[in-house]
Amino acid sequence: MFDKNLPRIIVAGLRGGGGKTILSLSIIAALRNKGLKTVPFKKGPDYIDAGWMARAAGMPCYNLDLFMMTPDQACRSFISHTTDAEIAVIEGNRGLYDGVDHEGTYSTAELAKLLKTPVILAVDCTKVTNTVSALILGCQQMDPAVSVGAVVLNRVATGRQENVIRRSITKNCNVPVLGAIPRLRKDPFPERHMGLTPFQEHEGLGDSIEAVKEIGEKYLDIEGIISIAEKAGAVPALNMDNEDPVRARHALPLLKIGVIRDSAFQFYYQENIDELEKRGVNIVEVSPLSEDRVPDIDALYIGGGFPETHAIALAENSGFKESLRQAIEKGLPVYAECGGLMYLGKSITLSERTYPMVGVLPVSFGMEKRPSAHGYTIADVERENPFYATGTVLKGHEFHYSRVLDVQPDENISFAFTMKRGRGIVENKDGICYKNVLAAYTHLHAIGSPEWADGMVKCAVRFKEKRRSADYTD
Repeated sequence: MFDKNLPRIIVAGLRGGGGKTILSLSIIAALRNKGLKTVPFKKGPDYIDAGWMARAAGMPCYNLDLFMMTPDQACRSFISHTTDAEIAVIEGNRGLYDGVDHEGTYSTAELAKLLKTPVILAVDCTKVTNTVSALILGCQQMDPAVSVGAVVLNRVATGRQENVIRRSITKNCNVPVLGAIPRLRKDPFPERHMGLTPFQEHEGLGDSIEAVKEIGEKYLDIEGIISIAEKAGAVPALNMDNEDPVRARHALPLLKIGVIRDSAFQFYYQENIDELEKRGVNIVEVSPLSEDRVPDIDALYIGGGFPETHAIALAENSGFKESLRQAIEKGLPVYAECGGLMYLGKSITLSERTYPMVGVLPVSFGMEKRPSAHGYTIADVERENPFYATGTVLKGHEFHYSRVLDVQPDENISFAFTMKRGRGIVENKDGICYKNVLAAYTHLHAIGSPEWADGMVKCAVRFKEKRRSADYTD
């Protein structure tokens, strides 16, 4: 049995866009500057914030999501990733109690209770004073089992406003105020349609990390935050003896799985890569922005990202596209999500200009100014496909601004998933298949859906053995 008792906090807010991310990054950067090994986590399915948190901490950021994972899986993930940590910082998502329904199911509050972790509440103080206390009281009383350990004020306009709010909180809320961040003249993290600009595309990466470190050191009571973190209770005891981190490694040939990873395709859960490596896979990073052909690999994983912002470069690299088409025709297993789905399609249309993509899937895409789909998904695997057994139920999420313009009829194409929740590609269908390709709008997390890594490895083994047999025959 394993009890995890580690200093830790959850940074939560009253709403999305209230300052959680800057506060989380400031705390992480300041803790790292103090020499503490700080492991970051992002609650929810977000990739971009997690990427920035990883840069601030100098180590991978992991996702915890109670929709895509069971409580037991979330606890196991937290424990396994904090073995050598000195402190952990978890950034929540949306407001503290926001979830998929009116009861806040799968909310940041539920994660705080599960992991027995005190909450640092980030409060946006724009045009408000005493009402801040009412908001904090509401969070405290909504569910007394949620430990609101401290408050940090954000976007404070003047010293007078800060003083009034501090005195009101002291009088009414019985919770310490451990920092006050003023309105920043320049936001160190520019945004675009999906939230923050990913760090891979941010030219001033080092300056932004330095900026949040200075915010943490100048405006936050870091020692006070550490003290709150030390009040965390033990994570529920789990039997970790059944864990097999090298699942089936001894039975597998040496596998090479390519991952298209660059500024166009950057949405990957660290755990997905880890789960492949635990199974003995050698990860080979690939980029259609800078390479002219697909390397010698046994399978390919194309994650999400922003192919639309790199449409010209992707379209013009005909060598890589042709190499990928040929590999797919020879049976290369390819698993693609969202942006990867778009890249495998016929084209992407932006502002009435159309850019040709790989073209192995008869689907054309366009871009919208508003999200075409946003939220959790549940997919039933109802048709045969290379990666999953029929009858499998997969929980994931989708978030994209692209939409399907056209799907041309093709007898070689099928859809493996029927969406019980979410939109999918077309008519509540997702998981489009061609030969050994499966591409979907649905993103999956390997902790909550271990079938994903198993399927990748199964397909890679099958393809490698087929090629070996063909070479031997020749």
